[in-house]
Amino acid sequence: MNGHYKKDAWSIIEEGLDPSMQEASESIFSLGNGHMGQRANFEEKYSGETLQGNYLAGVYYPDKTKVGWWKNGYPEYFAKVLNAPNWIGIDVEINEQQLDLHKCELKDFRRELNMRQGTLDRTFTVIIQGKKLDIAVRRFLSMRRDEIGAIRYSIKSSDFSGRISFTPYIEGNVLNRDSNYGEQFWEMEGTGAKQGSGYLMARTRKSRFISCMTMGYEMQLNQETLDSEAEVTERHDYVANRVTVEIGRGDEVLFYKYVSVLTSMNHDQPDMVQRGKQMLQNAQEAGFDALFEEHTKVWENSWAHSDIVIEGDTAAQQAIRFNIFQLNQTYTGKDERLNIGPKGFTGEKYGGSTYWDTEAYMIPFYLSTATDEVARNLLIYRYKHLEKAIENGKKLGFTGGAALYPMVTMNGEECHNEWEITFEEIHRNGAIAFAIYNYIRYTGSQNYLAKYGLEVLIGISRFWRQRVNWSDVKGKYVILGVTGPNEYENNVNNNWYTNKVASWTLEYTLKALDQVMESDPEAYNEINNRTGFDFKKETTAWKDILDNFYFPYNENTGVFIQQDGYMDKEQVMAADLDPSQRPINQHWSWDRILRSCFIKQADVLQGIYLFEDEYEMDTIKRNFDFYEPRTVHESSLSPCVHSILASRIGLHDKAYEMYLRTSRLDLDDYNNEVSEGLHITSMGGTWMSVVYGFGGMKIRNGLLSFDPRLPERWKGLSFKILYRGRTLKIIIDKETVTIENLEGEGLELYLMGEKAILDQNGSTVANM
Repeated sequence: MNGHYKKDAWSIIEEGLDPSMQEASESIFSLGNGHMGQRANFEEKYSGETLQGNYLAGVYYPDKTKVGWWKNGYPEYFAKVLNAPNWIGIDVEINEQQLDLHKCELKDFRRELNMRQGTLDRTFTVIIQGKKLDIAVRRFLSMRRDEIGAIRYSIKSSDFSGRISFTPYIEGNVLNRDSNYGEQFWEMEGTGAKQGSGYLMARTRKSRFISCMTMGYEMQLNQETLDSEAEVTERHDYVANRVTVEIGRGDEVLFYKYVSVLTSMNHDQPDMVQRGKQMLQNAQEAGFDALFEEHTKVWENSWAHSDIVIEGDTAAQQAIRFNIFQLNQTYTGKDERLNIGPKGFTGEKYGGSTYWDTEAYMIPFYLSTATDEVARNLLIYRYKHLEKAIENGKKLGFTGGAALYPMVTMNGEECHNEWEITFEEIHRNGAIAFAIYNYIRYTGSQNYLAKYGLEVLIGISRFWRQRVNWSDVKGKYVILGVTGPNEYENNVNNNWYTNKVASWTLEYTLKALDQVMESDPEAYNEINNRTGFDFKKETTAWKDILDNFYFPYNENTGVFIQQDGYMDKEQVMAADLDPSQRPINQHWSWDRILRSCFIKQADVLQGIYLFEDEYEMDTIKRNFDFYEPRTVHESSLSPCVHSILASRIGLHDKAYEMYLRTSRLDLDDYNNEVSEGLHITSMGGTWMSVVYGFGGMKIRNGLLSFDPRLPERWKGLSFKILYRGRTLKIIIDKETVTIENLEGEGLELYLMGEKAILDQNGSTVANM
């Protein structure tokens, strides 16, 4: 854990350029706008260690799975999130000497991610030939025009006189660090460069996505626009213009670079060059300041309903805003073909655009902070992949419309290349089923079942029916050979969480069938015909499984056992580990990890969190007290669940400790891996730890419920949620909790365990 970045409520600030922190900072200061994202690489040259990263939503490469031998059903490829052509580059020369931030003499380097406005700003002084130049750079990816990026580069002379040259360029010769065979993923389709502009079009190999980037620029000296002659360069993978200006003491030169970034996800190839040029022209005519103003208005609106205010704890405040900022710039919900990758637009690791993380950790955030369509589009993404999920099931021997959703995917096909995950981490099916239920109970959108949800639930339930088998020894149905959320246990039998989500899905599907039959018989008949559903035969089998499902349980401890054989392990607590051996996944062999009792992330506790209303408080506490000391939290998805449950059972110090771990996981680099990219999907869990944990929000008996618990060091907490056409503001201090209805009709809810009526434009208050 480090404290490299300054604590500030609205900004992430780095003072001093530390080469050993450069790749971490490139992750931390990343920008995105839903359509594209850019790591905080420098515009000018940097010859030190760097991870170049520009990523385009939905664009991927099916890299050949690298294994020495094959298995039936094994994915043919591992989807790579591609490092796309570099559009931010601006080479700077000062009196013919190239500015290289790794080699030149710098003073007062400062980098700031302004989360309120969505900008990356850098300032520093460079000493050239004994003279000083003050440099200030601002970059943003427009949230209003999501195919436009803009950069303002300022150089102001203190005592320097001489020549300054700018070379804006677009470069297609880029590599992915995680390429299996060191191959390039892009091939050039065409370039064009002339005075004042240039474009580069590239196509991905195999997947055949096309990207077209078009640049333009403007230069000013002391706020007067210059019409400078440019030296034009055009190669098959590179376009550039080089312009030069003479400056004297006290002069300031401003260089603006504008880029349009189009992909074949949204445009046809024959039109892309012309459309890119037109978008670029429109952006340049608007100008940097106008583009920036409309961009910040989008952010202002976003923060108006998604901000969380924490009083009395700057580190906690900065952290939650950092998480919310990354969530809002990664996914905007405009395109149902898109989803949210674990690293978002901040790094290459993990590949793929979709894990079970979306359903388990992201849906709640978007449900409460955006219009219903945003979360709905995430679910429709899965609905549209149902046929692929059935194909994935067939590859593993399942029949009759049984659907196994992939662990990792870009287009519905499984593309994860670790067998213990690909074949065994089947609990992901349960997360998708739960997300359907969660969406409906929160939004009240009952028609979603008939239109989309029921068909997915039938496919998943058919899978669970075939995945269980009868055990004569136990006299129960069991599920063998799985990996639960705790990936430090592979190929185990009867993982409690997997068995729990399987049984819950079967039960919920039975209820969903009854509901659709009653509310929309016509839709029910259409689904029956489309899926070949045999109601009597299939539901009878499901009910038999439900009546006879096996769940590991230890009578002596009174806890649900993570899986068969877990108690055979040596029971050592995480606190007893040598700190030099943490994280264990970076110090221990995989064999040693698998033989240990240590838990990577919440497993049993994940199930208790999801189905909390089924358990008495004593049961929750016993299981928490048993599993929390054995959990090393080496998955980013773990601390949030522990924080929420700790709040529920009154362990407020532990809840706060786990909140800091989830919220500052990247800012303080708990697991020594932030250089590879941020943990975007776990950031949804950070939001949950505040709103569900400290805010005590949940749906109880069909009504919204709040039972908050404020951390000791916080003076106050407030946040807004969108709920069924209403905007509610929750204000919590040491003595009271107040709920205000800012917009929408009145409603009935639970507040501190008691029913309350919240009138239109009204408020209600309860004592803590």
